Amino acid sequence: MRRACQFVLLGMVTALAHSGARAQLSFYTAIDLALRNSTQVRVAAAQVQHAEAAVMESVAAYKPSFSVGSSLGYSYGFPVGQPSVYSVSANSLAFSFSQPDYIRGARAALLASQLQLKDTRQQVILDTATDYIQLVTVNQQITALDQQNGFVGKLIEIEDKRVVGGLDSKVDLTQARLTGAQIALRRLHFLDQADMLRTQLGHLTGLGPGDIVPEPQTVPKAPDISEPAGIADNDGIKAAFASANSKRYISFGDARQNNRPTFAFGLEYNRFAEFNNYNEYYLHFQHNNFNVGVQITLPLFDATRKARARGSSAEAAQASAQAEQMRNQAGEQVLQLQKNIAELTAQERVAELQNELSQDQLDALTTQLQMGSGTPGAPAPAPKDEEGARIRERGYFVDMLQTRFQLTQARLALLRSMGKIEDWAKTGPPAAPHP
Repeated sequence: MRRACQFVLLGMVTALAHSGARAQLSFYTAIDLALRNSTQVRVAAAQVQHAEAAVMESVAAYKPSFSVGSSLGYSYGFPVGQPSVYSVSANSLAFSFSQPDYIRGARAALLASQLQLKDTRQQVILDTATDYIQLVTVNQQITALDQQNGFVGKLIEIEDKRVVGGLDSKVDLTQARLTGAQIALRRLHFLDQADMLRTQLGHLTGLGPGDIVPEPQTVPKAPDISEPAGIADNDGIKAAFASANSKRYISFGDARQNNRPTFAFGLEYNRFAEFNNYNEYYLHFQHNNFNVGVQITLPLFDATRKARARGSSAEAAQASAQAEQMRNQAGEQVLQLQKNIAELTAQERVAELQNELSQDQLDALTTQLQMGSGTPGAPAPAPKDEEGARIRERGYFVDMLQTRFQLTQARLALLRSMGKIEDWAKTGPPAAPHP
């Protein structure tokens, strides 16, 4: 019985250990799962496959297509058809002024879809990284608010006793309670935000929200880009210009459909039935028939083709203008992000100094409580002053975490605009210093 209990306890411990291991989600694993599970990536990959099929279809126009059929039947009187035991035919495009442009357009569309897939991957990486880092930040803020809430509880107890003893007014007690209510409200906001972030990460990674526990030590540091950033590697802009080139080639092909001949190759063999009455109406009738040749078509006037050429030309001009507009907007966005990063860097420095100052004030106040004020005639600090200092220090710490996240978010957005966020996501976290 004792041995059975030991096995049961060992199994429970092992199960808890495995469940805890599954709950831990590193930054790299989250990115990898998001790229594998993202619906946006799957849609973009399907578009690449569709573009590959379009290229194959445009090239296959020059390859003969073979077909075999039969129209076996009985005829009476003058033959009105060609009832054949079997027939074999082959057809292909021999030469066209438009087809090379269509092939170039299909290949440019394939390049655009491939670049769009890379751009979609980078957007998924940005979304996943931002949510992951924000969840880490929110968890740290919730922990700090829990500590701050504990200090507020002690402050309320102290103020309650001081009010009863007539040392403080009820205003001080109400102020302490108000501070506690504000902290509780802020904590509730962070809890809701954490639940939403876990849900978003669950949709991105395919995991359950309850299974997502981030590991802060696995997050690589966002690089500080001091040099002027460019958009030469932005895959979204490249995809836009490749799509514009594709439409331009298609417009060339549609325009060359008019007043230019098209050459098509054809081959056909028919075996006519011997029990029909063809020999009664056709001189020198034979059952085996074969023909091969080239068909030349010269469109002299086709209003439909002319209208199609005008429409495709307008689409090409629109796509080219949209690509240039996207490039201009991306350049403006990069410049704005650089400005924001400079401001957020200064704000981060201010927040760090505020937190450091509050920590120094807390240390000085703690020393005074232990050793006295050190100044003759100066009032000695009270325990409520220490709790108030601790509350302020935690508040500045929460604000500093928020500023750091905003700075990291801006840096990642800049990497995304530059087309380099995937390279950053593949780098590992900073190595821990040796003891």
